Amino acid sequence: MSSFWGHLKTITAHKLRVMKYCFRAGLYRQGLLHDMSKYSPVEFWAGVKYFQGDCSPNQAERLDRGYSAAWLHHKGRNRHHLEYWIDYVPKLDYRMGGIEMPVRYVAEMFCDRVAACQIYQKEKYTDASPWEYYAKSPDRNIIHPNTRALLEKLLLMLRDEGEDAALRYIREHLRK
Repeated sequence: MSSFWGHLKTITAHKLRVMKYCFRAGLYRQGLLHDMSKYSPVEFWAGVKYFQGDCSPNQAERLDRGYSAAWLHHKGRNRHHLEYWIDYVPKLDYRMGGIEMPVRYVAEMFCDRVAACQIYQKEKYTDASPWEYYAKSPDRNIIHPNTRALLEKLLLMLRDEGEDAALRYIREHLRK
């Protein structure tokens, strides 16, 4: 399969899977609009060029160019990424810090992480996979403490109680 078709298939499968989870969580608008920027030229063509099939092409672009133009574009347009919510924080003497994410974007971030692990890990995926991936590098993330706590709660709920319980919790307790 060419990298063009492989990348198109991968991002579309991911988008559809996130949409399914967002719909189950009651986040219909977010499900429909999730990751539309991946079809923009700067993100799409980098994805084709650096396509590998088992991980995000952004890391390969970073290794090749020293940065990922696709990622910089993507994180600046998609509020479900914690990196969108980093700014100079007055309470931290204007150092970079995480801004608390609205709950609906934390829920979408959860759905995004589950879907990404499923797409890339395929048959090796378990409900523990998103937690295990996150737990590898929590200290590298600049994230507001409340956002971190909610994301971790959802990932651990998925790991310990399953997908249905985590999505039900979002639908019944977080979506307002």
